[in-house]
Amino acid sequence: MRPLIGICGVSATAAWGFWRQDAVLAAHTYLDAIERAGGQPLVLPPSPNADAGQLLGILDGLLLAGGTDIEPECYGSAATERMEETNPTRDSFELRIATAALERDIPILGICRGLQILNVATGGTLHQHLLDAGFAEHRPAPGRLDHATHHAVEVDVDCLLGRSGFAGVREVNSHHHQGVATVGAGGRVTARSIPDGAVESVEWPERRFALGVQWHPEYQPMTEIFDAFVGAAACANTSCTERS
Repeated sequence: MRPLIGICGVSATAAWGFWRQDAVLAAHTYLDAIERAGGQPLVLPPSPNADAGQLLGILDGLLLAGGTDIEPECYGSAATERMEETNPTRDSFELRIATAALERDIPILGICRGLQILNVATGGTLHQHLLDAGFAEHRPAPGRLDHATHHAVEVDVDCLLGRSGFAGVREVNSHHHQGVATVGAGGRVTARSIPDGAVESVEWPERRFALGVQWHPEYQPMTEIFDAFVGAAACANTSCTERS
């Protein structure tokens, strides 16, 4: 059976046919990347009443997608004039389900905002605006993830990314104005941006698979990352020996 991967959806107003209504959305780039890697995606609405434990009882893996800023009170800071759009309901849901997934050791992949959610869920903090903290512009082309957003990162050898074939200097895309400041408990920085040194990936080595990347591997796509993630999810509840 294909491992079931929960993707945290986004509340938005959407239009289809004659309708224009509130909806829950997930970009097809995430869905397609999971399906290519052999997983079955399932979109999770960001409900304040959702039971994270119940949801994780049926999931083999969890993907935290990109999106808007995280409320600074979630990591003990006050909002500055640099804060942009936030969604407290989404923040609350994703922090609860991410914390529960880490506690249950369910494979989890965080992308862009998803890395920041993982970091905050483990007690870390964020820079509210990278330029104000002395880093380079990591959102050079708003609304795009093509070549204009590409930059180099250096990835450690001995880490999930390294073992997935990403060790050394790699080119990635990015679209964010916030970033990791202090790393959450148990986290290890495994990639940094060149040349400004901004944190580009964090892993939690004590978990079977807990990885956050600040770029968008679903867009290019970087199939190795999704192959490793979905592979870990496939082995989460059934031994790989049995599956083979």
